[in-house]
Amino acid sequence: MTDLKTSVDVSAFDFAKGNGLIPAIVQDADTLQVLTLAYMDETALQETLESGQATFFSRSRGGRWRKGETSGDFLNVVSVTPDCDADAVVVKVRPVNANACHLNRTSCFGDEVAPGLGQLARLERTIVERAQADPEESWTARLMQKGVKRIAQKVGEEGVETALAATAGPDEEVLNESADLIYHLLVLLHARGLRLDNVLDVLRSREK
Repeated sequence: MTDLKTSVDVSAFDFAKGNGLIPAIVQDADTLQVLTLAYMDETALQETLESGQATFFSRSRGGRWRKGETSGDFLNVVSVTPDCDADAVVVKVRPVNANACHLNRTSCFGDEVAPGLGQLARLERTIVERAQADPEESWTARLMQKGVKRIAQKVGEEGVETALAATAGPDEEVLNESADLIYHLLVLLHARGLRLDNVLDVLRSREK
């Protein structure tokens, strides 16, 4: 994991342009969903880097506040990236809970949860959680209990069913079988200690 304290030079930021504040776009590190827009002064940014938890300057309260201090909805920081003028920042986080918004929503920007391909990252998180559940209550936990070979077999079965649906079935069947295939593939990756990000790294390398 990146050492936040050494990866970001606080002195390089232009706080003067915004009367001591810079806007901080907070983004889910996995789903890439924009969670909120907040503000940081130099002290809040420094505290964020030192604590590893998103800390902001509240314009209404007139002081710094750490997200989650009262609600428990902490935002664990993965990276802090300044824009080209060093007067704004993107803070990628992994939320402790699902509510980054004070209205108990995932995002301050609408009700949609992890739109588009971000849903795959949410599914991956759910698989990690369900893998620890009671096998009597969770299909994911039962699969994990059966081991990699059985999970790999399911991926093969779902792959064949997807291919058959694509050649002879209606669109709805193709979509349902594709969803089953993606789910079981993500379970297999988790069982092997891998993540979807690792697959994406391979795809990115192939672009070159």
